[in-house]
Amino acid sequence: MDSQKVRLALEERGIDYTSYHVNPLTGKNMAASFFRMNPSAKIPVFQNGSHIIYRTIDIIQYIDRLAVSLSGEVNVSGEEKIIEWMQKIDGWNPKMFTLSHIPDKYRKFVSKFIRRVIIARMAESPDLASSYHMKLRDAYETEDKLKDPDTVQESEEKLVRILDDAEMQLNETKYIAGEEFTLADSMFVPVLVRITLLNHEEEYINCRPNITAYYKLVKHRASYKVVIGKHFSGWRKHRMLLKTLCFICIRILFRGY
Repeated sequence: MDSQKVRLALEERGIDYTSYHVNPLTGKNMAASFFRMNPSAKIPVFQNGSHIIYRTIDIIQYIDRLAVSLSGEVNVSGEEKIIEWMQKIDGWNPKMFTLSHIPDKYRKFVSKFIRRVIIARMAESPDLASSYHMKLRDAYETEDKLKDPDTVQESEEKLVRILDDAEMQLNETKYIAGEEFTLADSMFVPVLVRITLLNHEEEYINCRPNITAYYKLVKHRASYKVVIGKHFSGWRKHRMLLKTLCFICIRILFRGY
């Protein structure tokens, strides 16, 4: 989801970039080469020359500054409101919400595979053992948190507050922070996409008419079609999930973690 936010910002700001596909469900973000660059193993990672940034909101703000310096344009009006919305969206961690809406048998299957990948990478790179051990501990702690209904409920309530605020805002403006598509929208649209992928549009989106209309509007943007549409529209999302599942099954079968 965070990678979508960054790529939408890059597309909207017209900045050329090279995108590398790293699938966290297959443990590719645990590879030693990636881990040395980014010990958190979180995605995305943004690199411009020797400059490397990991935090999504920092990446997007860097992209904005880069676009301004390249084009010489002045910042758009309402910048404070844009930043306010960006921080609000960034403050919601989708992890608990996402995992709690995935059937246990699939979630546990992938989680067990990821833990085995971490252990295998730890054996291959002893110098990174302490960092890998922290990731392994995080994986077990996540499973424990999912057993706590209060933690899951807190995540859902935070999402609902963001959606309710957006519904009110979109009653007054065309986009989330005004009449123009901004970086705030680049961060908000992937939230709606995540809800759609989890098949919870009816509960969280369709019951909010302003967000429903907004969602239909942004789907026509070129950036949406490049970043999200060609990967997750219709049968494409099933192809991606099936490809990932087959990869994991083959690795487990041959014990190639």
